[in-house]
Amino acid sequence: MTTEINPQAAAPAAAGNGKRRKFLLLLLAVVIVAAIAWTAWYLLVARWHQGTDDAYVQGNIVAITPQSVGTVVGIGADDGMKVQAGQVLVQLDPNDAQVAYEQAVANLANTVRQVRGLYSAVDAGQADLSAREVAVQKARADVKRREGLVATGAVSAEELAHARDELAAAEASLSSSRGTLSRNRALVDATTLAKQPQVAAAAAQLRQAYLNLQRAAIVAPVSGYVAKRNVQLGQRVQPGATLMTVVPLEQVWVDANFKETQLNDMRIGQPVELHSDLYGSDVAYQGKVAAIGMGTGSAFALLPAQNASGNWIKIVQRVPVRIEVDRKQVAEHPLRLGLSMHVDVDIHDRDGAMLSTAPPSKPVLTTDAYAKQLADADALIEKIVNQNLPGRHG
Repeated sequence: MTTEINPQAAAPAAAGNGKRRKFLLLLLAVVIVAAIAWTAWYLLVARWHQGTDDAYVQGNIVAITPQSVGTVVGIGADDGMKVQAGQVLVQLDPNDAQVAYEQAVANLANTVRQVRGLYSAVDAGQADLSAREVAVQKARADVKRREGLVATGAVSAEELAHARDELAAAEASLSSSRGTLSRNRALVDATTLAKQPQVAAAAAQLRQAYLNLQRAAIVAPVSGYVAKRNVQLGQRVQPGATLMTVVPLEQVWVDANFKETQLNDMRIGQPVELHSDLYGSDVAYQGKVAAIGMGTGSAFALLPAQNASGNWIKIVQRVPVRIEVDRKQVAEHPLRLGLSMHVDVDIHDRDGAMLSTAPPSKPVLTTDAYAKQLADADALIEKIVNQNLPGRHG
């Protein structure tokens, strides 16, 4: 048996090492390319964006509350229904308010007529004063004439005494008339009938009674959608009790809770792109940073954390950032309160401020749903005054 050395025996092993080297080189190249790509992506894109999934839709939740005590006799809207500002949502029993209103109307009319009498009393008092002044002048002339005739005996001393008594009585009546005129004039001096204090007080009572009657119909202060209706027919409600809420969905915003380490380059006004879990990546909302919170969530908690203890563990805190969302996009794709959002803030532009630099120039939110009530009350008061005032006094 003969054994020969094969010079080609190591060739398969060498070929295997060559393939492995090529694979490792290829893998190294892929890693290097990936590292370069990631570095380029970070330098060109990632470092100019801050994102978070800890973001939720928020909005105004307008509580519908009564302003007076009453029993519910009608409910104008239910959960999910669209309502307009000024629409009646809950009707309270108006009977008591109606009676008080009618009493206030009668009281104002009666007061106007009484005050008209005061103006007339002033005119009559002035005429009476003039007549008594004439009587005093006549009595003085009589006394003076009789004083000249007493010395000649043409007039007796007794007749002179009677003339003097008449003068004293005329002067007393004149003084009384002046006092009465002064008191009557003080009630109407330097004012018109409509602004006379008694009329003004009666008008204020009527205005209050009118408002109480109108408030039996509880209206929506804003347009929106009804949520959380708690009121039932026949329920006796108290002022301030929440009967239902109205949510104006076109006014929603997003509160994004960023880590404190993400806020260094964040500024008010920076553009934001948002995605909702409701619509997915198919719908991208555009917005901007409206405000950066004044503290972390734990700082405003009912029971703030006490870290002055030995068992302390540092936890990265989060600060809420308010994002305004394009209202046109919200109208096209409505959001709901509490929905999850993904927020991506473009921090290229860092010229803005981190805090608001000026107070608002006008109210943030207003409603004119109640303005017409007072205007109608004033128009009613003017009508009643005119109806009970044939002529103009002032």
